[in-house]
Amino acid sequence: MVVKNSEMVKDYSKMKSLRLDLLVEFDDQTTVDLEMQLRQTKDNMMNRFPYYSARLHGSQDMEGKSYSQLKETIVMIFFNVSIFANDNICNTFRYKCDGDLPFVKEEKEDRMKLRTIEMPKVDLNKPLEDMNEQEKMIYYFLNCHKGIEDSKIKVMIESDGVIQMLEKRVETISDDGWKKIIEDFRKLHENEERMERQLELEEAHKAKEEAKNALQEANKLNQEADKKVEKANKLVKQMVCKMYEDGFSLEQISEYCSLNVDEIQVLIKS
Repeated sequence: MVVKNSEMVKDYSKMKSLRLDLLVEFDDQTTVDLEMQLRQTKDNMMNRFPYYSARLHGSQDMEGKSYSQLKETIVMIFFNVSIFANDNICNTFRYKCDGDLPFVKEEKEDRMKLRTIEMPKVDLNKPLEDMNEQEKMIYYFLNCHKGIEDSKIKVMIESDGVIQMLEKRVETISDDGWKKIIEDFRKLHENEERMERQLELEEAHKAKEEAKNALQEANKLNQEADKKVEKANKLVKQMVCKMYEDGFSLEQISEYCSLNVDEIQVLIKS
């Protein structure tokens, strides 16, 4: 397993800059992007993660190679909030047709996946013997830094081969190392929050400018309408005065112009 550079290079200037939380390549060259989503955001995250997946899958070195050589890429998001209205802790999303028809014939050919893990759906107080494998892994993920001080972690380390393998890696991380990991993670997500606030400010500014332009356009249309009304009123006045000068009675003028006698008298006197 190799931890790779999580900053994705842009292919052209107008591409969006991406920095993944943790990018790992396994021995079979499967690439996994591990993302931690601490809260609901306003940045269309359900569009963001498929974008990560597409960029990651398309970043493989395929020059001169067959598409059959594409390696599997997985974007795995650990949510600290509940997202989907089901009881599944883990959900896997693939390309499928309406009606659940798979895009490819065999699952091994489906090489781009998006997996979600909703940690709030795990009852951390549940007895260890009642937890399934997913719940155990998530419990370990959330509490491994406690080591054997946590009774459940202690039992998992003693009895689970996969946890033992993970623990060997965890043990190589010193207290200072954990502090740095936590600090780096905090800074990364603070930066994401700043970017989100900046995006919200830009959208608000854009909306303000659009509203300003719409108001200016409305004022312009109103001014043009006022000019047309003024011009029409002048034409009516000219016509009324001409008819009066030609000897038409006020009642006759009223029939032609759809004005009452009082209105006609005001126009003639003005």
